[in-house]
Amino acid sequence: MKQYLPMKVTVSIIKADIGGLPGHAWVHPKILEFAAERLREEQRSGLLIDYFVYNVGDDMSLLMTHTKGENNPDIHGLAWSIFKEATENIAKKVKLYGAGQDLLKDTFSGNIRD
Repeated sequence: MKQYLPMKVTVSIIKADIGGLPGHAWVHPKILEFAAERLREEQRSGLLIDYFVYNVGDDMSLLMTHTKGENNPDIHGLAWSIFKEATENIAKKVKLYGAGQDLLKDTFSGNIRD
């Protein structure tokens, strides 16, 4: 009988406040749509198994399942690029409150931490 090894799946939830509507109440729908499309592309490429984009107040959260393990630079880099692009291309253009406030550096350092 053939034996199968179980696949280890990592669940990563990475969040950032990149701008809210109004004040600290909600994430702009265009930002949620943008993030979902980017994650959909990465699912198609095989980086992600599955994903879900949601918000708690004005924090956008990216829930991603993958086989890369904890603190993987590809996964964290993906989140960083989504947050940066959404800030520059949407949040600042529609003048959201606190646009990019959780992005304290200009470049990705390898991990996103609180």
